[in-house]
This record gives sequence, structure tokens and C-alpha cells, in this order.
Amino acid sequence: MSVNTHVANPPSYPATLRCIEKWFETDDCVSLMLASEESHQFDFKPGQFVTLGVNIGDSTEYRAYSISSLPGQSCLQLTVKRVEGGKVSNYIVDQLAVGNEVECLAPAGEFNNIDCLPRKLDGQNKVLLISAGCGITPVFAMAQAWLAEENGGNETDITFLHIARNIEQTIYFDKLETLAASHSNFNLQLLLKEARESDYPQGRLSAEWLETLVADFKQRTVYLCGPNQFMLDTASYLEQLGFDMSQFHQESFTPVQTEQTISAQEEGEQVRIELPSLGQSLEASRGALLADALEQGGVPIIIACRSGICGSCKCKVKVGQVESSSHSPLTEEEIAQGYVLACSSTLCDDVTIEI
Repeated sequence: MSVNTHVANPPSYPATLRCIEKWFETDDCVSLMLASEESHQFDFKPGQFVTLGVNIGDSTEYRAYSISSLPGQSCLQLTVKRVEGGKVSNYIVDQLAVGNEVECLAPAGEFNNIDCLPRKLDGQNKVLLISAGCGITPVFAMAQAWLAEENGGNETDITFLHIARNIEQTIYFDKLETLAASHSNFNLQLLLKEARESDYPQGRLSAEWLETLVADFKQRTVYLCGPNQFMLDTASYLEQLGFDMSQFHQESFTPVQTEQTISAQEEGEQVRIELPSLGQSLEASRGALLADALEQGGVPIIIACRSGICGSCKCKVKVGQVESSSHSPLTEEEIAQGYVLACSSTLCDDVTIEI
């Protein structure tokens, strides 16, 4: 099997996709298979995500989910885990059924194995994929893509380190064991909080466990995805151990609120947001996220990842000033023109916005 890099019939976005298959990976995590009526083939970079628009009640809610299938196929596979208070994820787990339709925006994301190429040592790529929880999804997609390239003579040495509560809560457990059994260059390392009767080690990831489980980690390019605190801790372990952080890549859908934002909101100062194209005007607290203010004002804007990586909430500041913590998916030309990401921009004063 090889990855199809020349997709002949890609869909145009936004695309309407139908759920054609759904199954449980664990008791609180499902995988979906989505396809279009026209049997389009999907083109993306392994590790990227799509933003889904899901109809819940009287509104369409947008969220970003990593793709776990390979490019060039006639369907997209996504894996969604239940999260506490998660309106969209929990709806997908509990209620989205085979036959239901969703809106899908174009694949996006800089965390992938095309833009984040591994370095070669002695003529071979060596990578370390580290994940926890549903963070396994994009790195699992990368692993599959590298393994699919073997027939072309491009073998990648993969160590896959995943942290989970137990085997039952390990997403893709059977698939991971199958890959380990069938590919000599796929080294599976599971670290479980409750190992029970399994042969896998029990513990919580630490610098010591990292050295024990992946002795040659300094020779590898690291790709990391998981809960925010897990990623912060893992990055700190790598730094403590003297890892070359230029060979470190990570994904995150966790929004960050700065101390300046919090203190400014607490002061209660008001600013005004003008939206001439909509004939609308809003008031919000100075220091508030632009995305929150627009959403609370009923402005029709897609706010998917809420962490400045998907670009769905791009808008243009024509007058006034915001403070932005991320420009990741924006081009230099767009930034120069005044475009910002609403989910990563806080209000500094009165602004005029173009949606």
C-alpha cells in the first residue's frame, strides 16, 4: 500500500459529508467514516485536521478533529472522544448516526509529516511519536503514512509511545499491536496507569520513563499530541534531558488565556465592536477574546479549534487594535492586510471588524 499524493477527484469545500460507518474504539470514544455522495477522494497531509459543522438543535456548531485515515481514499476517518461538557464531541459520541450529514471545511494544520519532515540519520528517518488520550489520532495517521511508503523504499524507523489508563482505554490498541507485529520498523511502547495483567509497564510518563522506554530518543524527531498539561510536561522532560528542540513538533487544540486577558476583563472596561457589513454594533469587555464577543453577540462566524491553529475564525480588523497570540494559519500578506484570528485576539480598544 502507498499513499496517494495525486488525488484526481477532490471535493470542493465546504463539503457535505454523510456518516457511512460508526464504531466504538473504547467505551467513550468513537470513530466515524465520512464520505460524499459524489465519491470524492480526499487530499490532505497526514496529521492534519478538518473542521466539522454539526447541526445541534437550532444551530450549527463547529469543531476541529484530526484525520486518522490516509490521503487518496474515498472517505475520511475521524476519531472523537467524549469530553466533560463537550457539546459537539458528546453529541457525536452519543447521537450522530449512520446516515446523518455534517458540513466539512478544508483540511488544515501545520502539524503533519509533510511540513514537519524528520531528519535523516545514516540515510534513514527516525521518529518518536508521543501521545496520550485522543491525541493519538494525528500521530497514528502519520505512522500509517510512513509505513505505507515502505514499498517505495522509504522506510522510516518509528517508535510509538502512547500513554493511557489501561488497555481498555487505549484507542487503536488492536491496530497498534498489529502494526508492531507486522512491521519490524514499528516499535510500540505503551505506558499504562493500570497495567493489570498485561505485559506493558505501569507508571506515569517522566524523564526517567522516557529514557527507559526510548533510549535513543535524542536521535529521533519527536511528534507530540495530547492534553495540554501532558504536552507541557513532556516538552519539559525533553528539555531536561538535553533533547534538540529544533527536532520537536507538537499539536494542540487547547486555547490559552493570558494573565493580561484575565486581569483586563476583571477591570470591567467596555469597548465597542463595529460590524458595518452586518449593520451591527456590540459592546464587550476590554481584554475579552474577540471570538467570545462575536459569538455572544450572535455574529455568524465559525469558531472551531479555539486555539489559533485552524484559521476558521479569520476576520479583518479595519479600525482599532487587538492583541493576537497566534497567526499560525495566516499568510504574511493576510497579516499585513489586518487579518487576525478571533479566537486568539483580545480587544485593546474600539474596533471595526470585517467578517
